[in-house]
Amino acid sequence: MNRLLKYLRDYRKESILAPLFKMLEASFELLVPLVVSRIIDVGIVNHDTPLVIRMVLILAAFAAVGLVCSLTAQYFAARAAVGFTAKVKSALFRHIQSLSYTELDTLGTSTLITRLTSDMNQVQNGINLVLRLFLRSPFIVFGAMIMAFTIDTQAALIFVVAIPVLSAVVFGIMLISMPLYKKVQAGLDRVLLRTRENLNGVRVIRAFNKEQDEIHAFDEEHGKLTGLQLYVGRISALMNPLTYVIINAAILILIWTGAWKVEGGVLTQGQVVALINYMSQILVELVKLANLIITVTKAVACGNRVQAVFDIQPGMTYPDALSGEAVESDSMISFENAGLAYHEAGAEALTGIDLKIRKGETIGIIGGTGSGKSSLVNLIPRFYDVTSGRVMLDGRDVREYPEQELRSRIGIVPQKAELFQGTVADNLRFRKEDATEEEMWEALRVAQAAEFVESREGGLQAAVSQNGRNLSGGQRQRLTIARALVGHPGILILDDSASALDYATDAKLRQSIRRMDPSVTVLIVSQRTASIRHADRIVVLDDGEIVGIGRHEELMENCSVYQEIYYSQFPKEVPSNG
Repeated sequence: MNRLLKYLRDYRKESILAPLFKMLEASFELLVPLVVSRIIDVGIVNHDTPLVIRMVLILAAFAAVGLVCSLTAQYFAARAAVGFTAKVKSALFRHIQSLSYTELDTLGTSTLITRLTSDMNQVQNGINLVLRLFLRSPFIVFGAMIMAFTIDTQAALIFVVAIPVLSAVVFGIMLISMPLYKKVQAGLDRVLLRTRENLNGVRVIRAFNKEQDEIHAFDEEHGKLTGLQLYVGRISALMNPLTYVIINAAILILIWTGAWKVEGGVLTQGQVVALINYMSQILVELVKLANLIITVTKAVACGNRVQAVFDIQPGMTYPDALSGEAVESDSMISFENAGLAYHEAGAEALTGIDLKIRKGETIGIIGGTGSGKSSLVNLIPRFYDVTSGRVMLDGRDVREYPEQELRSRIGIVPQKAELFQGTVADNLRFRKEDATEEEMWEALRVAQAAEFVESREGGLQAAVSQNGRNLSGGQRQRLTIARALVGHPGILILDDSASALDYATDAKLRQSIRRMDPSVTVLIVSQRTASIRHADRIVVLDDGEIVGIGRHEELMENCSVYQEIYYSQFPKEVPSNG
């Protein structure tokens, strides 16, 4: 949490002025009991009405000035807290964007969302309250004790005893509740994960009639979180009654001793009232301090969780410029004994991949579910790094390329069609910010998406809802393909991105891609043999290993895995007897 405070540097002025104005307000508050004492001992006793009026006006002035100081302090505290949170969120989002797929897979989406939203809101509230109350409350507590000593030393000893006892209660509860609040936030992560999964998979849940099962699972997870929150809430709730008991006991002792001193002429009635007012001020401020500590405890726990994300360093680094010398090669892309093992996965997802792909070649990649097709193509743009061997691009290891240069050469269409809220043009310009309308329409025509975009009101400016929910599955896939084609990438990777297209549209798409630029190297990952049978070469994967490379006809003769996939989709021809 301490390392996050560096983002307050730009708000030094606000961070200083906020507590200063609060302490100025507290100074006026400490003078109030003395004015009240003078009203009682001088104004009321001597029936001096003009003095009472003057003292009341002074109290009103104190109230007005205190209000102005309080509002000013609140303004500066809010400005610092909100500005600090904005900077941390921005830095956290940039850091998350720098993490590789491995770190993102390990952390989980729900955890990162909680860090950016709920945790950061708690930190913001903590910063705001600290700037307003962290100095004010101790200042009034100890200031009231000092003012009590100026009235009567013996009576002030009650303050000396009460304050440490109160502090022990407050800080004791804080030490117990702090680790529990960390568990509460972790439980919130799990509930958010369950909620996100249910919302994303609502159609699957309804299709299999699993609503009641998911409701039960959610209730169970939420029940655990609620139970933990109630437990830590009960501990925190002890703070107010315990502090009230201690303070009220101190006030009782103060009244009892004050009565004897007034009877003996040692103290005046006004001074006793002032002492009781000071004790009441201590009560109010310690209750505020107790609530502040609860909030700060939550904020520190949440801040540590945010800092934990910052502490995770990206597993991939990129050079600022091309490093190393290019090796002479006739291959555009080359896998040299490449292997990949996912984090904590145990067995390798890819093993001993040796494959050379020439410029302008169309490569089909096929295999059973979990055979490593997506893992293979994800190594080219460095979504994951090889754990053994290497991947070469134009004679250089892909790890020698700067990130921007590497990604600018590759257009990739992932398995899941992801679109963003905005317009068609906004989504197409994700790949090339300055793409012209002509370039975008060309990409749409190649992707077989021009017709449906033209039919929509606004054309390129037609609205696209979050994740493309106002489009069909085929339309989403065609738009994501068009997005990858904008800017004419040298390598085009289609990762099972035509699964929602009919065979005719799929065939037109492949033909138009080839006509667009014969020099483009195309990798087509597909479950359908019809989508890749006309490729220059087909790579067959099985359990992370290449078990066949060749044209369709060759694989039908010598690759049993390919034959099995093909005949699962097309009827096996039975030779006639005639």
